[in-house]
Amino acid sequence: MNRRIKELAVQAGLEFGCYDRYGLFDEEKFAELIVLECASICYNSGLEDSDAHAQNLMYQFNIDGCRNDK
Repeated sequence: MNRRIKELAVQAGLEFGCYDRYGLFDEEKFAELIVLECASICYNSGLEDSDAHAQNLMYQFNIDGCRNDK
């Protein structure tokens, strides 16, 4: 697992080398963090329509209730 994915897993509640913090690992939060990371990469890419691609990613996975906004 690469460094960034490990950082995201820790943010979602996983502690490496021992059991999960409080016995809980939030798989949904982990997946959301990965999608947000991908959206951030799209947004910061500087390519044409990069913000639209980032928003589309967030919409497709309904991050932060994006589908409710449309």
